[in-house]
Amino acid sequence: MSNQAINLNGNENGVILIHGLTGSPYEMKYLATQLNRAGFSVAVPCLAGHSQGISDLKKTTWQDWYKSVQESMEVLKGNCSRIFTAGLCMGAVLALHVARQYPLDVKAVAALSTTFQFDGWGTPWYRFLMPINNYTPAKYFYSYPEREPYGIKNERLRRMVAKGLKDNSIAYDCVPGVSMYELHKLAGVVKQELPELSVPTLIIHSTEDDTASINNANYIEKKIGTTRVRKIFLDNCYHMITMDNQREVVANEVVSFFRETLIQSAQAG
Repeated sequence: MSNQAINLNGNENGVILIHGLTGSPYEMKYLATQLNRAGFSVAVPCLAGHSQGISDLKKTTWQDWYKSVQESMEVLKGNCSRIFTAGLCMGAVLALHVARQYPLDVKAVAALSTTFQFDGWGTPWYRFLMPINNYTPAKYFYSYPEREPYGIKNERLRRMVAKGLKDNSIAYDCVPGVSMYELHKLAGVVKQELPELSVPTLIIHSTEDDTASINNANYIEKKIGTTRVRKIFLDNCYHMITMDNQREVVANEVVSFFRETLIQSAQAG
């Protein structure tokens, strides 16, 4: 994959969108466009290890992924007075982490298809063995191939994604065991941070998510420290909700939630 970072100029309200593990900014393109049309400045960084090849990804840690977001954050802070974060899959976990690390800057966060663990209906039958990956040297040698339906319910779009996986143009065709281990470590950190997170939080998840079950969304709602949480379940898409059948619903909800936060902040003084 080539580095396809997206930067869209808008007003003084900025949004950082974070793509998923083995993915690319492409999966956030529609949401980025809709946010920008609503006036927001938008940055979608390409995370470390996600631009050259799978061998580069294997060399990165979750801290490297976070650093990519941090760099965009610092640029956005220079141009915007208020920041929002949103992420898909592993990107949602990072978005929550960013909100905790920048409590004075981040005004709200949107967690989309949050993946603390791979427990969706489309994960392989041997998924119960996956935790073993985290505690043995196998994580350095084994990769989990991407499988149908690739997080996409829309069949036309699924064919396009399948083609993109073959040539690695929009995502990698497998998830390295060592990268899953890094996500496992990141998830552990963020789970500890959730009770301390006080910013308004939007949670959107599909009841048909093939990668991460709704248990992931429910966990956030139960553990997060903020009193303002909105949880929305979708019923006509799989994991990639920013691209699939209900992408318009997702974009509208994110735009509305961020706008409402701005209004409430202004009213509060």
